[in-house]
Amino acid sequence: MARPLIAHIDLEALRHNYRLACSLAPASGAVAVLKADGYGHGAVACARALEGTAPAFAVACIEEAVTLREAGISLPIVLLEGIFEAGELEQVETLGLWMAVHSDWQVEALLAHRLARPIPVWLKVDSGMHRLGFSPERAEAVWRRLAAAPTHACDLHLMSHFATADRVDTGYFAGQMARLEVLAERLGAPLCLANSPATLARAEAHGAWNRPGVMLYGSDPLEHANEASRRLAPVMTLRSAIIAVRELPAGEPVGYGGRWITPRPSRIGVVACGYGDGYDRHAVDGTPVLVAGRRTAIAGKVSMDMLTVDITDIPDADIGSEVVLWGRAANGEVLSVDEVARCCDTISYTLLTGVLPRVPRRYHG
Repeated sequence: MARPLIAHIDLEALRHNYRLACSLAPASGAVAVLKADGYGHGAVACARALEGTAPAFAVACIEEAVTLREAGISLPIVLLEGIFEAGELEQVETLGLWMAVHSDWQVEALLAHRLARPIPVWLKVDSGMHRLGFSPERAEAVWRRLAAAPTHACDLHLMSHFATADRVDTGYFAGQMARLEVLAERLGAPLCLANSPATLARAEAHGAWNRPGVMLYGSDPLEHANEASRRLAPVMTLRSAIIAVRELPAGEPVGYGGRWITPRPSRIGVVACGYGDGYDRHAVDGTPVLVAGRRTAIAGKVSMDMLTVDITDIPDADIGSEVVLWGRAANGEVLSVDEVARCCDTISYTLLTGVLPRVPRRYHG
């Protein structure tokens, strides 16, 4: 009998979330972001599920683009970080990729390379994130230089990234937005700005293209949910089962270090899932799980291959009972990956991308 831990991927939920992103910004194109192996969901399977709907995909690097092309994905693919060395330009051209340009050396490499056809370029502007990109003042000069080289660069867009689009406080976001609007108006440039939180909550940032990422996978990136984000559907259900049950008296320690002590006579379920599968070791006592579709909690430290849950108040739970670490249980009850992430002092991105290869993916819908 196989180990029961499986990551179930609901491709219809993925399509639902993509359609939601499109409905929120009907005048924008929506690039489906598939970096980090589709946020841990499997980039190829997600691309195939969206191929008939999405006009373009986005990845972080050329290796991720190659994986999609080798799987037969023919739609445009944007390299969100551009090239990492000049030699990659040959592959960019051969594979028909679009690319971000964020540094002077990338501009020089592009203009020096002999191309059979120009490459669509998204010029990255540092509007306040202070990670990648040209300052707004420098970006104008670079834009004009690229625009004057139509044999090398085409379909120019301005691109930026927001640091606080998820927050209720809009002050810093508004400052970034104002700098970009001034620059875009001066250049007559189409914009690609909105990440998931801006797609969900900042209509003023909706441009020629938006870049929905984690929202496609059902995670709410907003500081406080809004009407739109409440409509997101979970795509990954990390599901396992109870493999052993322990009946313990009050006062007994459970797990490494004895962190959790039974407060009463307790039934403890041992679950086939641990940090060796990607479940976060920082999960505190009380981190929610669903057992047989009912909420209970982790009791004791997460081990490499197992974790323990308190099933005292679920008397029908036994060996073989379904355990949902996040996602949708068989009875329809949902445990948000965002709620689990908060109990691990992290964000959903780390949990979803952290599910390791030994956990098989099963695709549905």
